[in-house]
Amino acid sequence: MIRDQETLQLLLDSVRRFVRDVLLPHEREVADTDQIPPAIVAQMRELGLFGLSLPEQYGGLALTMEEEVQVAFALAHASPAFRSLIGTNNGIGAMGIVLDGSDEQRQRYLPRMASGELIGSFALTEPEAGSDAAALRTSAVRGHDADGDHYLINGTKRYITNAPEAGLFTVMARTDPATPGAAGVSAFLVERGTPGLALGPIDRKMGQRGAHTCDVIFQNCRVPAANLIGREGTGFKTAMKVLDKGRLHIAAVCVGAAERMLDDALRYAIERRQFGQPIAEFQLVQAMLADSQTEIYAARSMVLDAARRRDDGHNIATEAACCKLFASEMCGRVADRAVQILGGAGYMADYAAERFYRDVRLFRIFEGTSQVQQLVIARNMIKAAHA
Repeated sequence: MIRDQETLQLLLDSVRRFVRDVLLPHEREVADTDQIPPAIVAQMRELGLFGLSLPEQYGGLALTMEEEVQVAFALAHASPAFRSLIGTNNGIGAMGIVLDGSDEQRQRYLPRMASGELIGSFALTEPEAGSDAAALRTSAVRGHDADGDHYLINGTKRYITNAPEAGLFTVMARTDPATPGAAGVSAFLVERGTPGLALGPIDRKMGQRGAHTCDVIFQNCRVPAANLIGREGTGFKTAMKVLDKGRLHIAAVCVGAAERMLDDALRYAIERRQFGQPIAEFQLVQAMLADSQTEIYAARSMVLDAARRRDDGHNIATEAACCKLFASEMCGRVADRAVQILGGAGYMADYAAERFYRDVRLFRIFEGTSQVQQLVIARNMIKAAHA
């Protein structure tokens, strides 16, 4: 399935060295300052991490899905904040343009996104439309003036990842108020600095310090008609295609984070002594280690299988939801066991287990909650049975 195993191995080796030598030593600094050092961002650009999945003709590496999830496994061994910065560019921030954008839109934005010069963001969630994404209220009204055809966008988007750093927003807005649900939604590209676009304060979150979210507010934000992605009314379909890929990527991140937590827990269990022996010799501790290893293996296998199916051109909406559901829930269980194995130390900020316990809680919520994944899976099953 891999196009060039030797080249992929070189990339994975480079990413693992970068994680070990650069990212891991700076995890505490990022957690304390809520900022990724600019020098590290520059190194990410040099490694091509902002364009991993973007087409080669625009400066990206054009990784297959199987290759991308393997890179995600490796990257996620470090704090999720590092991956978050580049993840939106390779996923929800740019995929709308890659999948359904015009040639002009691709040529204008993708080269700068692949280089890391331009950070993408995906503005779908609203105060009253999160899991029920088809209920969004942000409006886009078409008009014409001396400067040409345009849309006026009004509304508020909430919890938008990378919004404080973003230079380009893929915005879902309702162009047909008479059509309820998904059919009246369209997708737009809105550049930072466009009059009428404003950002709220950076959100204070449970975890994921260094990965920023905030509200994105549109007040008569004038967007050229040429910034419409595809046609009116197709925005929700674009969003779902983008999210299918994004959910698979997040599932891979869950696997990598779980592997990191288990590595730390195993190392601690071997070194920590109680009752005259390492706690790794106690069967109840071994059970937690074994359960974690088993679930990680299952999730990794699911993600790789679904990635290969996507590369083969199959519709993997159900498989992506299965992966996101299982891997994110698995990651939460591994985080809980890791803290338990470390005991009192696991509750202390001196150890990464405490930070990861908070960081990975988000994986069961964003890009579709676990409950939404269950609904997607079941509805697809019923639809397939009727067919």
